[in-house]
Amino acid sequence: MPSRPRSVPILTGAALVCLALVPPAWGRPGPAPDPAAEAASTLCAPAGTLRGAGGQRAAVLLCAGGGPRGLSVSAPATCRVPGTAARYACLTSGTWTARRAGRTVASGALPGADAVYPGPGTYTITAEVRARSAPEGVDLRGTVRASLTLRTPRPAPTHRVEVDRTALRPGTGTTLTYTVHQDSAAGDGSARLGLIGEERTGVRLATDDARCVSPVTGGGPAGTRLRHALDCALTGLRPGRPATVRVRVTLGPACSTVVSRLGYWLPRGQEVTGGMLPGPTVRCG
Repeated sequence: MPSRPRSVPILTGAALVCLALVPPAWGRPGPAPDPAAEAASTLCAPAGTLRGAGGQRAAVLLCAGGGPRGLSVSAPATCRVPGTAARYACLTSGTWTARRAGRTVASGALPGADAVYPGPGTYTITAEVRARSAPEGVDLRGTVRASLTLRTPRPAPTHRVEVDRTALRPGTGTTLTYTVHQDSAAGDGSARLGLIGEERTGVRLATDDARCVSPVTGGGPAGTRLRHALDCALTGLRPGRPATVRVRVTLGPACSTVVSRLGYWLPRGQEVTGGMLPGPTVRCG
């Protein structure tokens, strides 16, 4: 018989702040608050309750935090089934969109930190959530929403990616020159530039640059080489010493955009630091 997930308490209140601090013992004064620790904390707020036809419920929180790795959003949920008082932490997935002053500033998958952090401010986060708890038969979907005020300062940029063209045309070949800059002394001078077109359009990315390969995916000794993508390992980056990569994009009758991402490492002992930086998108039309 499968074990049930550990029960979790219901969280109430307008907002819950999860700080990486140990609370002081009762009856003794604690240390003065650390503004840096408070600014770097993750903020959570009740976002709504999903309900099923059989009486199932999932109370969903939306949690967000910003920093060097981007804007991170998750949607922890507590599920309840009819006829029982027990409550369980259930699995959640889906997508989210963040708006500030009515304008969309970031979006991504749940849970995830795959969007650039726009900086401090009040965000309205809307999420399309699926909450599941298999042993209890809970499988609910719906839209939830919460407003969160983040105070973490926007980190200074360490890297950036530029490209010399902004448009592609169907039935043509175009050479794009990407330039990768390291704008900060932080880092080890290494980065990975990833380029990818739309798989089913027939677009092909090619280069004579020995630092770049078409990624291989799938099983077997050879796997499947993805001709619509390139992975470039760059070294020797320094402020004022950018790296350039020339890429030939060949389109058939169908259009395809080409997006870019830059992965970088900022060594700090044995901690995992760094992130993925969105680069420019070259559009087709």
